Amino acid sequence: MLQSADVEKGPLRIVLFSGGTACRNINIALCKSPVEITRIVPAWDSGGSSKVIREAFGMLPVGDIRQALMTMAHGEGRAGDVVKICNARLSSTLRNADARSEFDYYVRGEHPLLQRMEAGLRGAILDYLELFRRHIPEDFDFRNGSIGNFILAGAFIAHQSDINNAVFVFRELCSIDGFVWPVSVGNDIQLGAALRNGREIAGQHLVTSLSDEDAAAGIGRIELSATGGGAVLANDAIIPAIAGADAIVFGPGSFYTSILPHLLVEGVGEAIAQNRDAPKTFVGNILECTETIGADLAGLVDVFLAVWKQKVGDAAPLTHVVDNRELFPFEKTVGKFRYLRSGALDRLCEANAITRISSDFEDAWNRGQHDGRSVAATLLDVAKTARAHMR
Repeated sequence: MLQSADVEKGPLRIVLFSGGTACRNINIALCKSPVEITRIVPAWDSGGSSKVIREAFGMLPVGDIRQALMTMAHGEGRAGDVVKICNARLSSTLRNADARSEFDYYVRGEHPLLQRMEAGLRGAILDYLELFRRHIPEDFDFRNGSIGNFILAGAFIAHQSDINNAVFVFRELCSIDGFVWPVSVGNDIQLGAALRNGREIAGQHLVTSLSDEDAAAGIGRIELSATGGGAVLANDAIIPAIAGADAIVFGPGSFYTSILPHLLVEGVGEAIAQNRDAPKTFVGNILECTETIGADLAGLVDVFLAVWKQKVGDAAPLTHVVDNRELFPFEKTVGKFRYLRSGALDRLCEANAITRISSDFEDAWNRGQHDGRSVAATLLDVAKTARAHMR
């Protein structure tokens, strides 16, 4: 229950740095509390439906934005049919002409979910889809395309290629209270990785799908680049959100493609450093992934701290690390991936004045995934404690 001083200060403001899907359970659980959530998501996806749209329109990828918006809408209990429509995908195994016909079915408003929507919301969605259809090149590949990505692309076109305005309007349509912003509005950002075996990989989608040989070698360094060699600049919309946050959270998510690259965006680290009151928490993954084969959580946090020091040079950016308690003295797997070991996490946290919070954070029904309610409760406790100390 909120104390009177908390009410005067308003709801807790929590900023989450992650990709589109990994923190879904946590985001949904946080929506059940009186908090103001801002999701900051990557802007360098180079695969799937986002890639096709990105190349066709010269715009930033919208997949992570769309997934975060739909997570927020679902968590807030709003616009259920919109969530279903925006998460729908066209068939991937048909001919492109057949996928185009399937797309036209949505544009004509014949899908039952569209027909039962409130007229104003349905009309706006159909207008965005029609605008998207009018601007696509003749050879556009519709297969496996995301309807939600098409809608956002149409909104982007409708609002003078301003992604922030497009996202704002979409939030209004869905009555979403939470905020979602891309970390940068640049439309030409590319993620690259240098592996420890000397190979260099260009493109986020290739880094997330390393071969077994490359995954075993491991990632030594990542970088963000923009066409023409310009700096990758922070989205203006995220700076006040970071400045006013009561808590800043990194993860969970793909470490080298969804979490760490945020620190490489000019202005992000500086904004985080200037907010000295907000606790800054790293939520460790429960399982390894292709990017982190053979790593442990202590090693990943150490990389995070090293990149921060290189980019910002300020005091350590983390106050807390949340990790899933190790229950077995031996390696254990879920599918092809092992549980991420903690390594020398106690020693690392002690050396950097970081509080370690280790508990049973795994979902009882979905092995390898976080229990959103448990992690959310921990993050809220950290934020409330920090706010209380500010009185």
